[in-house]
Amino acid sequence: MMSESNKQQAVNKLTEIVANFTAMISTRMPDDVVDKLKQLKDAETSSMGKIIYHTMFDNMQKAIDLNRPACQDTGEIMFFVKVGSRFPLLGELQSILKQAVEEATVKAPLRHNAVEIFDEVNTGKNTGSGVPWVTWDIIPDNDDAEIEVYMAGGGCTLPGRSKVLMPSEGYEGV
Repeated sequence: MMSESNKQQAVNKLTEIVANFTAMISTRMPDDVVDKLKQLKDAETSSMGKIIYHTMFDNMQKAIDLNRPACQDTGEIMFFVKVGSRFPLLGELQSILKQAVEEATVKAPLRHNAVEIFDEVNTGKNTGSGVPWVTWDIIPDNDDAEIEVYMAGGGCTLPGRSKVLMPSEGYEGV
């Protein structure tokens, strides 16, 4: 059993790690993606395609050099968590992730994408009701934790569409 002091230190440390990692992934593409883009860039034959790849790589380098997000829309932060039922901070993990997102929002900085829908207010923290989104996979009799962070932007990741449904159109209007 962890003492209260040690537990708070562990909470603070894990919050810092997740916040730093979340801020960092906004500036860097995963290695496998960069490798594939390099491969595609080298195989590109059209002049327009070469310009596009050059611009992409220039943008990726500037994001790293300036320590700024590579995309203006950093999206909604999502976590995919595999955690053991005996992980010592299981009860604190939801609040750790929320605090980490708030810290990463300032540190990166990340675009403010969380809106309290009924209050019609942007929280300015990328947190709110159900945000960040966390998908949980609890592993019985285990004390490990694996946390994957994903930034789901509104472009190709979370495309949306809205339509006003007229009551008089019934189900056919849907």
